[in-house]
Amino acid sequence: MKTMTCKQLGGACDKEFSANTFEEIADKSKKHGMEMFQAGDAAHLKAMQNMQELMKSPEAMNEWFENKRKEFEALPEDN
Repeated sequence: MKTMTCKQLGGACDKEFSANTFEEIADKSKKHGMEMFQAGDAAHLKAMQNMQELMKSPEAMNEWFENKRKEFEALPEDN
């Protein structure tokens, strides 16, 4: 199991997510983002705007996603 923060995953806070796979941690981050969106959290809304800009370019989005996957895979296992 590995841990990344919301900020490491493109978000706005230090909330930690732990998962065995990158897909699982990305899903947890996405659910957290939706909760923050519904709560109207300004910092998270800004982070979401940044991600929406990135999504306008499929190449840039894929590169970002692969870089985050590599970052996850390079992390040490949690103790």
